[in-house]
Amino acid sequence: MTQPQNHTAIIGAGIAGLACARSLAAAGRPVTLFDKGRGPGGRLSSRHLPQATLDLGAQFLSVRDATFAAAVEEWLEAGCLAEWPTSLWSATDDGWQRHRDDLRRLCGTPCMSALTRHLATGLELHARTRIERLERDSREWWLVDAKGGRHGPFTQVVIAIPSAQARALVAPHDTALAAACAAVIQRPCWTAWVLFDAPLPTLPGVDDDWQAVRLHAPALRFAVRNHLKSGRGDQGEGLTLLANLEWSKARLEDGPETIAEALFNAFQRGLPGDITLPEPSAMGAHRWRYAQPDVFASGEAVNVDYRLARNGLALCGDGWRGPRIEDAWLSGHHLGDALTGGSSAT
Repeated sequence: MTQPQNHTAIIGAGIAGLACARSLAAAGRPVTLFDKGRGPGGRLSSRHLPQATLDLGAQFLSVRDATFAAAVEEWLEAGCLAEWPTSLWSATDDGWQRHRDDLRRLCGTPCMSALTRHLATGLELHARTRIERLERDSREWWLVDAKGGRHGPFTQVVIAIPSAQARALVAPHDTALAAACAAVIQRPCWTAWVLFDAPLPTLPGVDDDWQAVRLHAPALRFAVRNHLKSGRGDQGEGLTLLANLEWSKARLEDGPETIAEALFNAFQRGLPGDITLPEPSAMGAHRWRYAQPDVFASGEAVNVDYRLARNGLALCGDGWRGPRIEDAWLSGHHLGDALTGGSSAT
């Protein structure tokens, strides 16, 4: 298959890969995305059950950077984001306290993956396509998928997946990029979901419509009420429970049923007062093997949040900047600008 000059392949259709793709497309550069999932999303993916929609990865995004803030305004206008949570709490030794700060937080509507679907609009995306290796042909790149299919040729290949997976792709072609990937540690996280046929009971001193709570339990760090997110008013009570990273690492190979029960029990213990929760109607858990970067690879200031080599390979994602959605987006956005603006390579 013959491709236009300067055609870029992007492996990974999460927020970083999509941000890079949109920067390239805005500059008139052809780009093709590949993702092993059913669609775009990455850790913004949502689970759609018959009775509820549940966010299993990132629960909201926060805004600090001015460039990201401008993009957020566009997404709000497009209707794929809404302010959330507006009733955020912290569990302390003295009970639950309202969490107040000046940080702006938003979530996807009607689910977190609505944002990545919006960003993927108009882009060429090959879903359910796991890229297993790269091949170099003269000055061009070919991508080989798990079924043996070859895609290309491409002038550049952007890899926007967790560093351990990126390393396997770049190692045969670029030892410097492989070493950079090896320096990034991305820690695992378990996320559980719990559904109820009855609403949660009133908690002493807490708003009936509380939306999320930060906890400081050994197992559990954050709990979210999914039905109180924008666009989900027609579904019943449901929780998403995010485990602590160290606990997740220690329980990495446990089964989903065991994890879900453990996190549900941890949430029960973290409630204020003598409260009994209704019996769950369903529960489960999802393991994110590469959930959050812990150690960032070092690099020159010009490429602080991405890596760009002279051979046409590039890396972006949260591991090159920080753990937030904003970090992942900025990494991909800045790489896209570099690819279209002729920034110097590493």
